[in-house]
Amino acid sequence: MTALFGIDLKDRRVVVAGAGNVASRRVRRFLAEGADLVVVAPVATADIRQHAQHGDLVWHERGIEEADLAEAWFVLAATDAPEVNDRVAAWAEARRVFCIDASDASHGSARQAALSRHGDLAIGVISTGTPDPRRIRAVRDALAAHVDAGEVDLRRRREGHGRVILVGAGPGDPGLVTVRGRQALAEADVVVADRLGTAELLVSVPYDVEVINVGKSPDTHPVPQDRINAILVEHALAGRTVVRLKGGDPFVLGRGGEEAHACIAAGVPVEVVPGVTSALSVPARAGIPVTQRGLSTAVLVTSGHAGADATAVTAMAEGTTVVVLMGVAALPDIVTAGLAGGADPATPVAIVESGTTVEERVTRGTLADIVRFAGETGVKPPAVIVVGNVARPDLLASQIAATPPRSG
Repeated sequence: MTALFGIDLKDRRVVVAGAGNVASRRVRRFLAEGADLVVVAPVATADIRQHAQHGDLVWHERGIEEADLAEAWFVLAATDAPEVNDRVAAWAEARRVFCIDASDASHGSARQAALSRHGDLAIGVISTGTPDPRRIRAVRDALAAHVDAGEVDLRRRREGHGRVILVGAGPGDPGLVTVRGRQALAEADVVVADRLGTAELLVSVPYDVEVINVGKSPDTHPVPQDRINAILVEHALAGRTVVRLKGGDPFVLGRGGEEAHACIAAGVPVEVVPGVTSALSVPARAGIPVTQRGLSTAVLVTSGHAGADATAVTAMAEGTTVVVLMGVAALPDIVTAGLAGGADPATPVAIVESGTTVEERVTRGTLADIVRFAGETGVKPPAVIVVGNVARPDLLASQIAATPPRSG
């Protein structure tokens, strides 16, 4: 009968006999676990040789010997010769060291599980009878997809220390949140959510998870930032897992740094899950590459709340792509400052409203006329403003914009 256990191999000696394709695949797993890895084989794949050159592992360019197992915690017998693998497994058995025999799992004392990770959880699948690697990988992948889709409640059942997870929800399309972001939502006891870019993600949250809406609009800030910081800390100190769900990326004009600092100052563990920032993804979905060889090799991301500062004005004048978030109200001032600073009036401008959602709309013009066009079309937040030659409508937009955004 086979039992499934978790083994911590970090900084512990793992000896691998063989350095072919099978060994190479297993070596990557051991390296990811932080093992002290020694490979013994007369010939090695290019991948193993490269790892050895970088110092990731030690490669002894010879055949395996029993003495190589002297300090081993774990052994993998993965040579091309089954009789050698069986011999290595016997050496390990005599030393009471767990060993995987890649030729015949029944001759070894351990089997390697097909593993998937989900935050601080891992799911492992093994065969208890005749080994069937493709079968266990298929089962693992199906389970992993189910968990990562947010279909499993991952909340802790035992009381523990509270923590805060800052999650970037992406620009609005729920399909653009990261896998880790969905996992974090499934772990949450409390979700503190922004107004924008998070609504559809909250549909899958269990009813007994407390959801606190701290969203802001351009003219309304019902929950000041200091209070948001306090909410995160208070719930975490009460032992809860708190997900701070923020539109875009937490650290791109999202005040995530302030929230992280508040947690650190209070002694609350905090994890940051990066998000797909609207500064890059919204233009991309609309067919606007913020950099393009021959047009712009740099991009400046700025906030409309700051207006057109000297850096943004210089960038516009020099042809660098400028992306403005939260800039609808400040658009006239930004345009005026850019033109006064030497920007070409014919510089293309695109304003993408509600990017990556079914409500997406793009208004185009130049620095000379975009304010008028924005007024005529009634541009409203949330919107991303792109200034620069990459915003030319004939560049990519006519081909890419035909692809509709996800609706959920």
